[in-house]
Amino acid sequence: MRLFRPIRRFVFVIACACLPLATLQAAPATYRYDTTHSQIVFSVDHNGFSRPFGRLHIARGWLRFDPDDWSQSATELDIDLDSLDMGDAAWNDAVKKPAFLDVAKGRYAHFVSTSVERKDDTHGVLRGNLTLRGVTKPVELAFTANRRGTTIYGMHTTAGFSATATLNRDDFGMTSNANSVGHGVSVWLELEAVQDDKAQPNKESP
Repeated sequence: MRLFRPIRRFVFVIACACLPLATLQAAPATYRYDTTHSQIVFSVDHNGFSRPFGRLHIARGWLRFDPDDWSQSATELDIDLDSLDMGDAAWNDAVKKPAFLDVAKGRYAHFVSTSVERKDDTHGVLRGNLTLRGVTKPVELAFTANRRGTTIYGMHTTAGFSATATLNRDDFGMTSNANSVGHGVSVWLELEAVQDDKAQPNKESP
């Protein structure tokens, strides 16, 4: 029995030393958005004939995610309106004009979260404020937490999410072409974020 006492003491010391590490692992992690693998797609009715799609890129942003307590999570990001791609250069220019996105007056739309509600193991609701064309409105996004882990080459720890929302363009002052362009805009977000302890709120946001 005396032989095992030093072993028990050693195991106890190691366990105590690991307690702070376990606490750190449970704490919220901070991420920066991977702007290459993150995209926003939207669709709006065109005079009842079809619902064309457009695409926008995220310019920058950060995410804090706590897998144990989603209510402690938060995010902030800027959307580059000048990156608009409707599949046609002339159409892009038309949508960027003052009647719609008014890119010359404000290139970026800004979103900042106000709360995160967990629904089950993988689904939640993200609530926040979207500033677009100088107008700030509350929005709600239903999201799925897809995966959190290392990339295939083990270079980064990444968190991935999919989200959807519906916006009313009239809320942001886009009332032009009321009889030919739909007012409800469906939005899909596919997001990847790379763990980065230096990620922080956007300093260049409007």
